[in-house]
Amino acid sequence: MPDATPAARLRALLARDQLQLMPCCFDALSARLIEQAGFPLTFMSGFAVSAARLALPDTGLITVTEMLDHGRSICQAVDIPVIGDGDTGHGNPANVRRTVEQYAAAGFAGIMIEDQVAPKRCGHTGVKAVVERSEALRRIRAAVEAREAGADLVLVARTDARSAVGLDEALWRLQAFADLGAEVLFLEAPRDEQEMERFCRAVPGWAMANMLEDGLTPWLPPERLAEMGYRLAAYPLSLLSSAVAAMQGALADLQAGRAPQTRVSFGELRRIVGFDDYEAFLDRYTE
Repeated sequence: MPDATPAARLRALLARDQLQLMPCCFDALSARLIEQAGFPLTFMSGFAVSAARLALPDTGLITVTEMLDHGRSICQAVDIPVIGDGDTGHGNPANVRRTVEQYAAAGFAGIMIEDQVAPKRCGHTGVKAVVERSEALRRIRAAVEAREAGADLVLVARTDARSAVGLDEALWRLQAFADLGAEVLFLEAPRDEQEMERFCRAVPGWAMANMLEDGLTPWLPPERLAEMGYRLAAYPLSLLSSAVAAMQGALADLQAGRAPQTRVSFGELRRIVGFDDYEAFLDRYTE
């Protein structure tokens, strides 16, 4: 679907009866590596962007302007659909609507909106509070109305109520989000496989799993997630944590007076960032 919008291409991908693996990116380079590895989509992780751009924790410190600036670079660097982390929508329903409109204009294919109180935090670091049901529903309704008014994004509705209140409340909210028009449903931080299976059985729509290494949710192979009924498997910090480990190793090598061993060649790095394409483009203008 070369001429389809990013959202249309994402919906077509999700409509396939199979689990889609979604490594999350933290900048344009990581997004390009995801695309070059053959993955069909990616997610701009708020945790990862806050860490990579600001070296700050995912506790609501990064602004929507910074997320949008980062997101434009990511969306321009790849052709695969990109879902953006919209956090709490950054305010009241008017803010939510504007956030959705801005994410659509930036080139995203989808946006995630959640029900934590502001400032939010990473769902695997001890969420204590979510907004009241009425406020959670207002956020999703505002996002749906923005989508229907022309800001066409796939809406990922997330709840952190499992950690803050309990599983029953989380499932009630997800059902209500689906009823309002959310397309992808995301139960953050279920504690075991039984809770994950109950979520997939109880809630309509496309279910998303969050496979965070060392997180609160068990890390399961794709085959098991597909068996449960998940349509999306996000890997939020796999690339960032691996990149940090590689950089720490390279720094240790340099301190020891040797060239880092775990690295791509200079030629491969030039290819990844587009030197070959750049030279080929200029050759077209050479007499």
